[in-house]
Formats: sequence, C-alpha cells, structure tokens
Amino acid sequence: MPRHFWQYPEFREGARAMLPVAPGIASWGLMTGVAMMKSGLSLTESLAMALLVFAGSSQLAAMPLIIAGAPMWVILATGFCVNLRFVVFSLHLRPYMMHLPLWRRMLGGYLTADLTYVLFTKRYPHPTGDAIKREASRADPMTANGPNDLENAQKERHQQQAFLLGNSLVNWFSWVAFCVAGVLLANLIPQAWGLGFAGILALVGIACSLATSQLRVVSALIAGAAGVVAFALPLRLNILVAIGVAVVVCLSLERFRPTREAKS
Repeated sequence: MPRHFWQYPEFREGARAMLPVAPGIASWGLMTGVAMMKSGLSLTESLAMALLVFAGSSQLAAMPLIIAGAPMWVILATGFCVNLRFVVFSLHLRPYMMHLPLWRRMLGGYLTADLTYVLFTKRYPHPTGDAIKREASRADPMTANGPNDLENAQKERHQQQAFLLGNSLVNWFSWVAFCVAGVLLANLIPQAWGLGFAGILALVGIACSLATSQLRVVSALIAGAAGVVAFALPLRLNILVAIGVAVVVCLSLERFRPTREAKS
C-alpha cells in the first residue's frame, strides 16, 4: 500500500476534477487581491490575508466594510455569517475525518472550500470504510473485526483522503497564487479588465454547483431577494439580513417537511 496520499490514483482524480473550475477560482482570487490593496490595507496585511485567511467570500464582504471604516464587530459578524456554511460542511464531513489526528483535521478544515466539499461528497456520498464494517458486522459478527475488513476500511479511507487532498490543493493553489499576484500587481492591473465581473461569474458558478436540491435553490432565491430588498442598509448589512432570512425560512421549511411527507 502506498505510504503517501499523492501516490494514490484518487489523488490525481481529485486534482483533475478541480481543474475545469480552477480558472474561475483564479480570476476570483486575482480580483480579491486587487480589492485588498485598493481597500487601503498595507502590502504586508494584504499578503497575510491572502496566505492565511483563505475565505474568498468573507474577504470580499469585509473589504467594503474596511473601506467604510465600519466597527470591528460588524466586520467580524459579517465574516462569521458569510462562513456559517462551513459549520454545515464540517458536520457532514465529520464521519470522514474523525479517525485522523487533530492536526490533519485542522489542516483539512483549512483547505476545504465550497467546491472541494461539493466534489468530494459527490464522489464519496458516504464514509465507505465505516459502511464496510457495518455490513460485515451484520453479515458475520464473528469476523466483523477481522484483518481483511479493517484493511479494506483503511484503504478506502486513504482513497477518500487522497481524492480530497488532490482537489483541495488545486483549489488552494488556484486561489492563493492568483490572490498574491493580485496584491503584487494591483497598481498595474487596469480597472477596464473587469475583474469584478470575473469574480461575480466565479461566485455564480459556485452557487449553481451548490444548488443540488430544491431546498438549496429556495434558500438561494430567498437570500437573493432579501439582499435586494435590504440593499439600502448601510455597511453592507443587507448581506447579514439575506443570510439570516434564508436560514430562518429554510430551517422552518425543513422542520415541516417530514410532517408533509407523513401526511402524503
């Protein structure tokens, strides 16, 4: 068995799965790097944010607030709300990751982004190693913990982690490299290039890839409508309103869904 994740074929599969969307991520990162420099951050602050934060949507949401001189609590609350989706991602990925050491789970949490989560869960809808052990236990409890079952479970876990690492690294490099390039080249990139529009297209692509169920489509429409209605609020607080309304409405819909299905 290979010792390193990059020696698995799944590592290359994960990297190839991310390559078609890498140009959109790169253009978004380039635009974000330029926006950070134009917002008044110093070169050191912009480079630190580009290398450490790795959260494009919250970075973009924070930039106008920094320019406007918004209170720190507003900036932090905006970033927190924009990134709330990662709480859901982490809960879903928990069965895939809990067997790993703490430092690898933290690294995985840092590297996991929207599209890495989408591609990984499409490729591996269930933590298959645990599924193998459960099925073996039902079929033959006397041999459920035998060496073959455990070896197969460990192998499939390694394959899952190799795929996740492959697409995460391509995503991370596409973002960070071009975000740093945007910071360094901010004064040389003309506004006429329309990088803001490229960033919007990247966001639209990510949003469409995440809209994989009726409830997610509804949540996107509700958030968009609420954001437009509350657009006149200062300090881009319409973003917070859009997120809050979408979460409350969709949680309510989710609560009543089992009741409707039971009646039908």
